[in-house]
Amino acid sequence: MKGDRPLLALVLAYAAASLFHHAHNAAYLSDYPNMPAWLTPAGVYVAWLATAAVGVAGYLLLRSRYRLAGLGTIGLYGVLGLYGLAHYSVAPVSAHSPTMHLTIWLEATTGTLVLAGAAWLIGSELRQRAARA
Repeated sequence: MKGDRPLLALVLAYAAASLFHHAHNAAYLSDYPNMPAWLTPAGVYVAWLATAAVGVAGYLLLRSRYRLAGLGTIGLYGVLGLYGLAHYSVAPVSAHSPTMHLTIWLEATTGTLVLAGAAWLIGSELRQRAARA
């Protein structure tokens, strides 16, 4: 739908921010404080692909006329952007470089915007359905 375009623009911005964060994380994995020893750069990219798959699934559901399921899945995709904040649970804020902060917060902020946009459209859809009933 035409009203979905702003949300889809946010989804693309979040996907780019998420890739930026994951690519930085993969490239500088040894510099990120207290990361698990088992984590590899390839594993970081697999995590990004898994996260991006949620966004793609939401988009496909939305385009397939499963509007609420699509919007809900896109909202979940946005929530996944908050997981980058977990960096601060394993090491203090001061242990991260300015670029680390930038990539973490860009991903979290755009993910939050995606969640907010999806929630707003879900509310709008539910109000429209209630008015038709």
